[in-house]
Amino acid sequence: APIDLWQPPVWTRHAASLFTLLSFILIAAAYVPRSRIRALVGHPMVAGVKLWAFAHLLSNGRLADVVLFGAFLAWAVVDYASLRRRDRAAGTKRGAGALANDLTSVVAGAIAWFVFALYLHVPLIGVRPFG
Repeated sequence: APIDLWQPPVWTRHAASLFTLLSFILIAAAYVPRSRIRALVGHPMVAGVKLWAFAHLLSNGRLADVVLFGAFLAWAVVDYASLRRRDRAAGTKRGAGALANDLTSVVAGAIAWFVFALYLHVPLIGVRPFG
């Protein structure tokens, strides 16, 4: 039987939806060259995983959820810090890109989030993200 650690309030589901949308945008930005998002964040894929894991921790109170998403969050925090430290040591500079590339990231991420949340989350994960 699942072990409940806490019962997340309803607002956490709404916050998780917003955070996962932003995480999909960050993950999309990892694949779009010369974007301002990438220049600002440095490593948008890992930042997206951090945000995704945090969102799921926020809205899920079972022990198994905490172990799974907590592990992803811990890995992403350590990896992001390591990557940023490596960038500083190497003197890595990322120039700001074009607004069009940011818009591409936002649109692609939003579409991917929409499709995954509405059509793929239940068949692949077995959980309805919107109640």
